Amino acid sequence: MASITLSHAAPSQLCSGKSGIFSPSQALLVKSLRTQIIRKGKEMRITCQATSIAADRVPDLEKRKLMNLLLLGALSLPTAGMLVPYATFFAPPGSGSSTGGVVAKDALGNDVLAEEWLKTHGPGDRTLTQGLKGDPTYLVVEKDRTLATYGINAVCTHLGCVVPWNKAENKFMCPCHGSQYNDQGRVVRGPAPLSLALSHADVDDGKVLFVPWVETDFRTGEAPWWA
Repeated sequence: MASITLSHAAPSQLCSGKSGIFSPSQALLVKSLRTQIIRKGKEMRITCQATSIAADRVPDLEKRKLMNLLLLGALSLPTAGMLVPYATFFAPPGSGSSTGGVVAKDALGNDVLAEEWLKTHGPGDRTLTQGLKGDPTYLVVEKDRTLATYGINAVCTHLGCVVPWNKAENKFMCPCHGSQYNDQGRVVRGPAPLSLALSHADVDDGKVLFVPWVETDFRTGEAPWWA
């Protein structure tokens, strides 16, 4: 609200857009104007009230789009840089072969060398390694101290728990719901409906290589359910 006291002035001059009270330099848009005349003795006070809104200072639409694109680009570059390590962590590059197999990895992520493995793992040993698709897979040592030609997938066929090897019971025994499998991974007690999946365990250039098993399941004489 602006107020001025004058003896000789017309209200229209004092409250007009040309007056010094509401000059164009203030960049205001006057929506409504109210003039109030207060007489006090010989003086006349004129009060001008105006409701105004700031002038349109919104940037040009094309400029706003350009700024949004620049901001998006600035954010996407560091974000992509952070996502790459996570992606490679959850999907580590495998050591493949022409047969479609992958080299077995030990608990430290190192390639399993057959000769070195047999030096530290005795007859009847079943130790977890990383197999096909990154699944935990048991590498089996036979009684004659040779590697079995198959690996046993440790994922329970009931609800997907990792089944530990119980050496005392000579069984794979799932702690989640009590499913049990014999020493070759064949189911002997439910609620698991199927035997543990198999993969071939070959030795290629000294390294243990897991290859998909697509032949008949030698434990059941049936086609492999996982193929």
